[in-house]
Amino acid sequence: MKIEYSRPKMSGRKIFGEGSDFLQPYGTLWRSGANSGSILTLSTDANIAGTDVKAGSYLIFTIPGKESWDFMLYSDVKLGGNTAGYKKENEVLRASVKPSTLTSPVEVLTFNISDISTDNTSANIELTWENVSVKVPMKVSFHDQVMKDIAAKTQVNPSNYVAAANYYLTAGVNLEQALAWMNTYLAIPENAGQFWHIHSKAKIQVALGMKKEALATANESIAKAKAFADGDFGYVKRNEDLIVEINKLPEPAAAKKK
Repeated sequence: MKIEYSRPKMSGRKIFGEGSDFLQPYGTLWRSGANSGSILTLSTDANIAGTDVKAGSYLIFTIPGKESWDFMLYSDVKLGGNTAGYKKENEVLRASVKPSTLTSPVEVLTFNISDISTDNTSANIELTWENVSVKVPMKVSFHDQVMKDIAAKTQVNPSNYVAAANYYLTAGVNLEQALAWMNTYLAIPENAGQFWHIHSKAKIQVALGMKKEALATANESIAKAKAFADGDFGYVKRNEDLIVEINKLPEPAAAKKK
């Protein structure tokens, strides 16, 4: 998470209290900062003060009080520090939190992410200024986020298998690996009918001298090409030409011994 804010100073002023003598009187809406207000940005979903909040950017508004503060997150960041334009319907969160009194004054408004747990699942959004500290609890599903990140970084785009297999075929290198990659791609149910890639598999088998297997694969490609509603894209002819080449191949040594 990230908090962007302007940092007003006390400069000899009384900040929080009852009545007009204070810069921010109790019970009045505050932009929780200076200038355009303060913005909280979450890179992932979080639970803040018991409310689930989606990843995104939000203005921070508060209503200070002697015994409790209201802490709000506001969805329309364009509002900035214009408290007069505040609309309740744009709140995504409103929570009541208990302030604590500091023994030493804080001259400059400070936001902090404090009390981070050892397992990285919880912390407090902390606001301190003058002699007041306000902490708003938050939680994140750290394990879920890590697992999601791992999945995203280790997931292979299935089309990469085909691209790699075709490159190896063209280059004439490591054809066994090329066949394994093509088989991996075609084993995915939604890819099983892609006769154009089945044709490529047959060509890899030809390059490996797998005559019987290549014939079966080429015929499979023909059958699926003929059944395709949008046409065969010329692959019936391509496979028929390939079958002619396959039939010219010598029988494997093991077959001759039989």
